[in-house]
Amino acid sequence: MHQPLNILTLATGKKLFVDMAVNLARSFILWNKGNNINFYIATDLPQYLPEDIKGYTQIIQLKPNELGIGFSPKLHLDKLAPQGQTLFIDSDCLIYGNLLPLFTKFKGHHVSVVGGYIATGEWFGDVAVICKKYNIEHLPKFNGGIYYLENGPIATKVYETARELETQYDEIGFVRLRGRPNDEVLMALAMQLHDQTPIADDGTLMSDPLSCPAIYVTDVISGKNYLVNPPAPNPLHQEWYPFNKVSPLVIHFLGHHSADYQYQKDTYRLKKWSEGRLNFITEANALINIELKKRSVLYLKNKFRSLYHALFGVRRINPTDRV
Repeated sequence: MHQPLNILTLATGKKLFVDMAVNLARSFILWNKGNNINFYIATDLPQYLPEDIKGYTQIIQLKPNELGIGFSPKLHLDKLAPQGQTLFIDSDCLIYGNLLPLFTKFKGHHVSVVGGYIATGEWFGDVAVICKKYNIEHLPKFNGGIYYLENGPIATKVYETARELETQYDEIGFVRLRGRPNDEVLMALAMQLHDQTPIADDGTLMSDPLSCPAIYVTDVISGKNYLVNPPAPNPLHQEWYPFNKVSPLVIHFLGHHSADYQYQKDTYRLKKWSEGRLNFITEANALINIELKKRSVLYLKNKFRSLYHALFGVRRINPTDRV
């Protein structure tokens, strides 16, 4: 019997996250509306959802802070996921193609991620020390922009373990992210303790601008994109990321990258597409008033950064609006 296919995202606490979930939903509708995939938004702020996505999405109503704050709600996906194959995608992602191949790759896993393994070094804590403490060989290492689960007793055990581990986060030796427990390392440890494995990251499924800091180009309407991790000895090279150039189905605009012109331009174009107003004029506006404007500001900042620092010192980093 065919299992239902589901996309699930979270949008809790702030309108910012609802707006991101709407952008994600529009990219899903653009590329997957005929694929018999259900799209769920779990939110405590449903009043901010616009009309254009309501016919293609289902709402899971949450109470404020019902699943915790920070990254903690992602440790409760087993309670939210419908029956069948569920792909959780973070709200700060966009989809650039047909997701059916991703469901095919994950099928048969109770809980999984896109990634590999890490046995030594630092990943929000000393990995070797934590592995020794729990008598395990390694931890799955991944970007938490995507989680996969097939609801059932094994998935429930994994998530129950992750929630229990969260109460011991500091004692385990994990380092906090933005002052909060990081869901990734908790899920990694819970998955390993219950023999759940990742699917191999080959660069085609998901990537992000942190892993590829040199340049990235996106076009959500055509589905084309590429991200570049420059080879060593380029100072921008990310040694831990095994690819030099990728074109993934999902891009995770994590951290400050949702302010990049690539995300801003793509989400503006998605909105105009959903309104039936994507045309020469709106495309020109996206190019001139979003991309070229932001690129010009970035160029000037980089060119005169040293002069600014010499005159005024290093500017204080503004706190993130995501916490």
